[in-house]
This record gives sequence, C-alpha cells and structure tokens, in this order.
Amino acid sequence: MKYLPLHHDFAGRHCLVIGGGMVALRRARRIIEAGGRVDVIAAEVGEELAELVVANGGAIARRRYAPGDAAGRYALVVAATDDRAVNRQVAEEARCNGVAVNVATDAALGDVVFPLTIERDPITISVASGAASPTLTRLLGNRIDALIPSGYGELARLVGRFRRQAKAKIADTAARIRFWENILQGVVAESVFSGKGEEAERLLAQALESSAPGEAQPIGEVYLIGAGPGDPDLLTLRAFRLLQQADVVLYDRLVAPEILQRLHADTELVYVGKRRADHSVPQRNINQMLIDHARAGRRVARLKGGDPFIFGRGGEEIGRLAEEGIPFQVIPGITAANGCACYAGIPLTHRDHAQSVRFVTGQLRDGSVDLDWENLIAPKQTLVFYMSLQGLPLICENLLRCGLAASLPVALIEKGTTLRQKVYVSTLGGMRAVLDELDIRAPTIFIVGSVVSLHHKLGWFSGQER
Repeated sequence: MKYLPLHHDFAGRHCLVIGGGMVALRRARRIIEAGGRVDVIAAEVGEELAELVVANGGAIARRRYAPGDAAGRYALVVAATDDRAVNRQVAEEARCNGVAVNVATDAALGDVVFPLTIERDPITISVASGAASPTLTRLLGNRIDALIPSGYGELARLVGRFRRQAKAKIADTAARIRFWENILQGVVAESVFSGKGEEAERLLAQALESSAPGEAQPIGEVYLIGAGPGDPDLLTLRAFRLLQQADVVLYDRLVAPEILQRLHADTELVYVGKRRADHSVPQRNINQMLIDHARAGRRVARLKGGDPFIFGRGGEEIGRLAEEGIPFQVIPGITAANGCACYAGIPLTHRDHAQSVRFVTGQLRDGSVDLDWENLIAPKQTLVFYMSLQGLPLICENLLRCGLAASLPVALIEKGTTLRQKVYVSTLGGMRAVLDELDIRAPTIFIVGSVVSLHHKLGWFSGQER
C-alpha cells in the first residue's frame, strides 16, 4: 500500500494552490468544501477561481511562483501548473519544509493525492488509484455511488443520536455490534431510505427499549421484490441491495436462475412457485410463511418474476402482512410486457400505431379464457396477454370473432430478455399454425397490434421469426 488513506479535518486550515487554470479551480474547490482557506499564486487566474478564493477569505498573488512561496506556514500545497519543472520545484520545496504537497498533473512528484469521493454527509467514501488509472477510479466511484442510497448520511446521524443509549443498555460489545447490524440492515434503515425519518427513530427507540441487557433483538421485515422478466441486469439497484441482505428468499418459477446465483451462499432459498394445474404451495401457505419468518426476526425477500403488482398477487400478500402488523416494502420490477417488448424491438405505443396499451391475463380457467372480448377491441391499441400460451388458440379465435383482422401482426415472445429469447412474429390468423408447428415453452408474452410490424425494423435481439 503506497498511500495511507486518511481523512483530515481541514476546517480553518491554510492551503496554497500554485496555478490558475481549471485544475487549480477543482483543487481549490475541494479544499474549500472541506472548510479550508486557499491562497493562489499564478500569473493568470481564472475569474471563477478568483471569485471562489476571495469569497472564502483567501488571497491571490498574480505572479509566477518564486522560491520561498511553499513555506512551512501552509497545511497543504498544491502544484497545478502546466510546467512540470515548476511543479517539481514546488514539490521539493514543500517537502523540505515538512509541508504535504499534491502535484495535480503528476501524482508521483507529490506526497498526497486527491481521491474521488462519494459524499453521504457525515459519511465520506474515498476511491483512489494513486493516479495509475483515473478513468478506472471514476468508473468504480460511479458504481459505488449508484449502489449506496442517499439516505446513508441521515442513517449515520440517527445512529449517532442513539449510540450512548445503546452502550448503556447493551453493555456487551459483541451483543451491541449484533444490535447495530440488525438496525443498519433492517426496517429502521429502510425507513430512513424511504424518507420516513420519524418512523425510523421510533422503531430504533422501540428496538432499544425491547432489548434485554446484553441482548440484541432483531426486527423482521418482508421485501416484496419484482425480479423483472428474466435478464438479471434488469434488477433495480434497490432490489439487488435488499436481496443481498435477506436472510430467506421465497421465489417462484419465473425468477431467472442467474438472479438466484447472485445471492449470498448462506441465504436460505425456498421455492414456492406454481405451475399450471400444479400449485405446489397454496397462496395462503405462502402468506403464512412470510408472516412466520418475519415474526422470527428474519429479513424475508418475496421474489417474483416481473412486477409483483401486475398479475403477481402481490397485493394479496402485503394485505395479509398489513393485517398482521408486519413491516414490508414493495420494490417494483420491470414487468414482462415492457421488458420483453423492448428486447424484441416492439414499442408498445407509437404515434403511428397505438395510443394505448392493455395488459390482460390470458390464463385458462376450466378450459376457457373468460374475458370481456368485445371491450378489448379498440382502434390504435396494443394488447398484451400474460400467461397465455395454453389458451392462445382461444384468444386468437375470440379476437377474430370480435372483429380484429386476420392480417393484424402479432408476436409471441418466449423466455423474453434472456439469452434464450425467441420471437415468433406472425398474424392473428396465422398464429395457430405457428403453435402447431413449433414446440414453444412458457414463459411467454403475446402481443397483438400493428406495433409488432416494427419488430423487423427495430428488433436487435437475436430471435427466431416466423
């Protein structure tokens, strides 16, 4: 490790920046943001830099650097000129005077580097590569920034207000650590991230009050998570974060195996999926499992394919949780209609083709598809049928009977958004022949409307067209 990572308190510290361009401006701004005061020496000083320095109590000397400028009265000296010989001279003088020095354009000449920082005040996360690869540092910083909710700063402040109480109530250090781990990964933290600060404070006080001396009582919660239509990269950041901290995950058959492979090895996985005519776990049992796990203090993820509120019975599950007083969160997912249509290059609405779209369940019940067929027919509309593979012949027959043209384009998308996706494009009148000819397996989405004609122009995902 070449650099020792330290976070300095620079409030009121006096610093010197030699240089007056954009690099000098960026360095001066970082120092001032940390509470420092900046003087600038440069023959030419940019207007924005000059205004910033003067407004924050610094001085400007409009001249070239001279020996003696980087004297010991400064806490930090920054060399930010475009002359490497000058930067080297500044660095050598500062070092001889025991002053830390940063050379903005050549880190190897200096003692310290300015890392990329992710701010969640009072939390600061630093990423640096010692100037080996600034681009890689930026990419890693962006990734970390995207994964960390903005509420972490508020969470840190909340914890700070309760630290002394927790230490007094839970004397054992290991037990206190377990308590805080439960708080920081459970319902209190999620309440903060959801903007419910008062609720989070109430829950934290309640958890601390209910903790016996030397013990840490966990708080259970349920996360109702939409896994999207198949591609694991379509998981939202929030969904991924909650899955990583879940103790147990209840999942169905529409959840892609690649998503389950991203979970921690010690996460308990419980399959509760349903297949047509084979309901392996009744819905009431699933509801009770969610309640029981949460009451045992576990963080429970209920992982559903697509979006849990679109033909996913998510409303029924959180209804039972609400009745039992179990804390829960709903994390939306990309529904199959949107995901599959996008990957197939089929916009569900388009000003030249469709001004509305309807999501319809096409599931067979007692050998029929019970829908209000006449009201489904409308001009310039796209129809998307979920769970429709078994009932597809009846769906096509009824749409034709109610007046849709046999030549209307349709698409059946199999295993949408995955590497196994196939797109079968046909007409409403010709879809039955496609089904008779091919062995198509669920899950599928059936799209009806003239927007399907755009697939040949816009489709980029390798698929099979019929």
